[in-house]
Amino acid sequence: MQLRFRALALTVAAGTALSGLVATGSATAQDAQHAQGATPIQWSTCADDVLAEIPAAERAKVSCANHPVPLDHARPRGPKITVALMKRPAEDQANRIGSLFINPGGPGGAGLIYSAYGGSFFQPEVMKRFDLIGFDPRGVGRSTPLRCFQTLEEADEVFGRMSAIPITRTEIRDTMAATVDYTDACARNAGPLLQHMSTEAVARDLDLFRQGVGDRQLTFVGFSYGTLLGATYANIFPSKSRALVLDGNVDPKLRTTNGPEYDRQRAKGGFELALDAFLDRCDAEGDKCAYSEGDPRAKFDEVRDHLRTEPVALPSGEVVTLSGYVGRVASDLYAPTRFKALAAWLQSVYAVLHPGAATFSAQEQAALLPPLNNRRGLADIRAGITADTPYEYDDSYYGVNCTDKPFLRVPQLFPVLAAKWERESPTFGRYQAASDLLTCPTWPVPRPDRWAGPWNKRTPNPVVVVGNYYDPATQYEFSKRMTAQLGNARLVSVDAFGHCILGDSAGVDTLVTDYLVNLKAPADGQVFQPNAQPF
Repeated sequence: MQLRFRALALTVAAGTALSGLVATGSATAQDAQHAQGATPIQWSTCADDVLAEIPAAERAKVSCANHPVPLDHARPRGPKITVALMKRPAEDQANRIGSLFINPGGPGGAGLIYSAYGGSFFQPEVMKRFDLIGFDPRGVGRSTPLRCFQTLEEADEVFGRMSAIPITRTEIRDTMAATVDYTDACARNAGPLLQHMSTEAVARDLDLFRQGVGDRQLTFVGFSYGTLLGATYANIFPSKSRALVLDGNVDPKLRTTNGPEYDRQRAKGGFELALDAFLDRCDAEGDKCAYSEGDPRAKFDEVRDHLRTEPVALPSGEVVTLSGYVGRVASDLYAPTRFKALAAWLQSVYAVLHPGAATFSAQEQAALLPPLNNRRGLADIRAGITADTPYEYDDSYYGVNCTDKPFLRVPQLFPVLAAKWERESPTFGRYQAASDLLTCPTWPVPRPDRWAGPWNKRTPNPVVVVGNYYDPATQYEFSKRMTAQLGNARLVSVDAFGHCILGDSAGVDTLVTDYLVNLKAPADGQVFQPNAQPF
């Protein structure tokens, strides 16, 4: 999931202090470090605040570690940072296969507690046969964090001058200026870790974890951005790859060679395509969808265009702006369980412009929402703010993206490209542009050391690639490209909405279980249905 201007997870200070700049090194030095082996991971009792975030039934099972890894893998004996990990042991230890590592995406997604939520994604046989291991990647959450500010007030002052969807000349000017202030703050405060935030570095960390738990080969499940991590690992360490499942895929070649084009295609072929499908399905469902009366597409566009110049106030007191409208839709397209509530909210916004049209109270909308669920991320916690509040968020989203994705270092291109993308993708083009396209051109790592291929190394067993037809964040076409670019892969497709699918399609889950446990790769090209439809 894309994190916009704020990291989602509250972090805890961890790791060793770093000093001095660290030079990047050669692949030869990195391979030498790999050959030396790794320190065993030392598991111990998890901290109380970590245990508080997982189900009570899991708290006695899990253990945690803060494991040291090299800041720079080219200098394995140099400064260290720490990575936070959590292990949920296999239920059948006598028949345990090994460890299964999980990455939830982001980049910048805190994955530490995902091992405790394995039942949301995996069938019982996987839980029996594998130790599930979640971790916060370098720079993220409870691992050594990447932080661009010293105080929360300093961060709020900079972020407060940014518009999520800058349209007017003033909004564009202020947002561009604040973005430069943000990247300048990163240059001042983030320290040497800023130079070592690539997905390649995380893949090399992951191989040290594999060695640290004593596994001969890696078993891994990656969601969203985690698919790039899995693909990177498969190509750096092909012989060490046992079974890799990639769910909700990026296009690794495009992402690491042309950042702007990758983001443009995300807007057009991902979010816009998913929105079109949502509105078409709503129209076809009739009374099951609260937004179906009339022409849902025309209604949606009318409200969006109105919000470009004037907000809408709902009877509940909620004021809907363009950024709020687009942001709510983008977020809800990730989860089909939210579609009914989204439809009711859209209808209520429309009804303000058309008195007499059906509307839904805030209580009626809330009743359509699914129960709260932690499996896709952590809440943004902001409490007890005082003067000079320590800045405890992390800035890993841009730390990774601006390292991995090349952009021309010409921020002045933003107004032109944002307008062009908006013509192609009327709802999400400018929204998508107002992130990496603004930030990465001035990111203070002009020549990052990163992995940009090859992507076609052959793993001993096929990589299993899973893609939804109407995935907004990682369009289905990206899953097809991932399969074609990898040296040995099988594509499993799902005729479904939403971002990622494991745990929500019994047919896919059964295939994945057979693959992870028995190394039986599924036949290429199979298509499945989700367990539940959105309406």
